[in-house]
Amino acid sequence: MKQLKTILLATVLCIATVSFSQAQSKVAHINTEELISAMPEYKAAQTQLETLGKTYQADLQNMSSEFQKKVKQYEAEAPTKTDEENAKRGQEVQDMQQNIREYNATAQQDMQKKQADLLKPITEKARAAILKVGRAQGFDYVLDTAQGVTILADGKNLLDDVKKELGI
Repeated sequence: MKQLKTILLATVLCIATVSFSQAQSKVAHINTEELISAMPEYKAAQTQLETLGKTYQADLQNMSSEFQKKVKQYEAEAPTKTDEENAKRGQEVQDMQQNIREYNATAQQDMQKKQADLLKPITEKARAAILKVGRAQGFDYVLDTAQGVTILADGKNLLDDVKKELGI
């Protein structure tokens, strides 16, 4: 009887050990921001963005200096002009100011679009490399420490189970 208990206990321990080792997933982590910033393609993209940004900045400075000159000129000439001319000039100044705001907004949108266009292939290349290395080394999950996002998930997908639990 005592031997049977010992054999049964040993069997339970072996099964528990095997189950526990199979239940554990191999997890790795990587800081993708650090990886991407080290890539030569990223540095080239940053250079392009800086060049474009400087172009927009120079254009905005030119528009702003023209605006300031026009305002000073109109303020100096205002006493010698009629109310109708001053109103027309005031509208012209407002239009210039609106154009500057619109150009600035457009420039920012263009910069964001250009940045997205330049960085997409770089991030895809980094992601592909992470997937390749993660799979080659047998990892089930690769966590992005920069963003807290799971990049590689070869483990069990709990989506269906969670939906069932929530009654969805």
